Amino acid sequence: MLDLFEQFKEIVDSSNLDLVQENANIDGLSPMGMMGLFASASAKHFTIEHLLSKDVKQAYLEGYIHIHDLDFYASGTTTCTQIPIAKILKDGFNTGHGHMREPNSINSAMSLTNIIVQANQNMQHGGQSLPCFDYDLAPYVRKTFERKLTLVKELASDFTEDYAEERAWDLTEKAVYQSCEAFIHNSNSMHSRGGGQTPFLSINLGTDTSKEGRMITKNFLLATQKGLGNGETPIFPIIVFKIKEGVNLNENDPNYDLYRLSLETTSKRLFPNYVFIDAPFNLQYYDGTPESQIATMGCRTRVIGNVNGKETPVGRGNLSFTTINLPLIAIESTSMSDFWSKLEFYTTICIKQLYERYLYQSEKTPAHFKFLYGQGVWSKGEEIRTHETVKEILKQGTLSMGFVGLAEALVQLTGQHHGESKEALELGYDIIKCLRGYMDKATADYGLNYSLLATPAESLAGKSLRLTRKKHGILKGVTDRDYFTNSFHVPVYYPIKAIDKIKIEAPFHDLTNAGHITYIEVDGDASRNIDALDTLVRAMKENGIGYGSINHPVDGCMQCGYQGIINNECPKCGNNDEFKIERIRRITGYLVGSLNRWNSSKRCEEQDRVKHHISNKVPMPNNSADLLETI
Repeated sequence: MLDLFEQFKEIVDSSNLDLVQENANIDGLSPMGMMGLFASASAKHFTIEHLLSKDVKQAYLEGYIHIHDLDFYASGTTTCTQIPIAKILKDGFNTGHGHMREPNSINSAMSLTNIIVQANQNMQHGGQSLPCFDYDLAPYVRKTFERKLTLVKELASDFTEDYAEERAWDLTEKAVYQSCEAFIHNSNSMHSRGGGQTPFLSINLGTDTSKEGRMITKNFLLATQKGLGNGETPIFPIIVFKIKEGVNLNENDPNYDLYRLSLETTSKRLFPNYVFIDAPFNLQYYDGTPESQIATMGCRTRVIGNVNGKETPVGRGNLSFTTINLPLIAIESTSMSDFWSKLEFYTTICIKQLYERYLYQSEKTPAHFKFLYGQGVWSKGEEIRTHETVKEILKQGTLSMGFVGLAEALVQLTGQHHGESKEALELGYDIIKCLRGYMDKATADYGLNYSLLATPAESLAGKSLRLTRKKHGILKGVTDRDYFTNSFHVPVYYPIKAIDKIKIEAPFHDLTNAGHITYIEVDGDASRNIDALDTLVRAMKENGIGYGSINHPVDGCMQCGYQGIINNECPKCGNNDEFKIERIRRITGYLVGSLNRWNSSKRCEEQDRVKHHISNKVPMPNNSADLLETI
């Protein structure tokens, strides 16, 4: 580990892009970004030296485990929350500078929701999610309609009741669209955390079948398609479209048109992603109410099971998560028996570390997080007195252990990864099933919501690789690339049909109850073949994927505003300056523009991704199986 002042020198020098651009959505070269790096380095140093127990510290420094958001450890923050917008808007809220009353229009409701997210972003080290976006904001569409109807009747008293209502709904629809457009612009421009970044915001929608809820979903998708001021693809919010049989998946379903619109939007803007309520591990919680529907943080974090209260995503979040380095453990194992022994040893350390961090977080009071708890963002937070600790209500959250590099670990153990052989796949499944078993046992032992996460390895994929390579050199198929493969994914460089990738990865979704995602990378202009995207989404649903997304190139010329695929130069103006071409790509569920701001590991991973070809020709109906064989 570098001396603290040596780390400061690296930050000032700014030549180490892996350090400066560790997070691709924060400009590490900006004044506030650089201040954040100084603070991060200092806080990590203090935590390592003073807050970690001896065995945890050793495991961390030697690269066997990675403690995420270590720089926020000392402050006692939690990771993320799925915000109960309906409750907060109805009750009103206070950001510390005055009370905001309940809004009376969709425009005000959307604006206040932006403010809620911005205020809460400063309370936590992760992102924010709105799990029932369409349901929560629908009442304010109704309020807007009622006001428009009154206005129409006042201006034209001779209108028939039916015509007046029709006119009022037209005006309401325009207001909803404008509100959605403003929400998206605000989400990509408002600053949090001292100006270092915009809030990491996700919204879940698509299942409200009321006129008002449908209007929210429809217009949010349309506003997303339009893009930002110069037509740029919005980075935030991450849109997650909920898929449910009988609601939106089939032609006779009431929201089927919204599902088709979501595919069109995905083809142009990469969002929405798709979460599947009917996956057995999600459906078990569903009782027909909005708050029982699975929702996710866009990065993939999943919170719903609960041994300490109501099983719902709403008002709950993750406390912290720590990742285990599977390839390093595999490399240092002398036999399979030794591997299982080492796996248990480091998993036990992870469980202990998560508990120690929970105990540290539990010492905090609502005074430390006035908005998160005082305004009821976290379930029952408003019921705690200022001087009381938050220990009891934190039990609603989750403590998660993640893993990186299953594919490379399997190559070390068997000579092949799980995309190449059935033997490796069976072993891979057994490894992750074993990890899940340890989490379930910890849940029973501690009475806390321990869960297993398919780690979103944005920067960790490179860090873990470098630590492992430093110890053991370059090993073919294991440490010979600049990154480890994300969680349980089939390696991005391995040529495989989309349906085979889905079938291999789906069983791991059932095991990773703290969150997961499966990507399908396609080439070309996806907007020319919506039916192909539909086929992929349905294949995910039918094979038990919990959360999935479809990646494809989305480029924009910053010189002339052209939107479309750009190879070496803009086809409209000839611009070939890479710094004036925005290339939107996906990392861990969210989007990032300007590949030059990515760290080296993620750039290498993106370049290695095998693209699945989809024809520009729209397939004939009822040939989904044949189509899948070509993708």
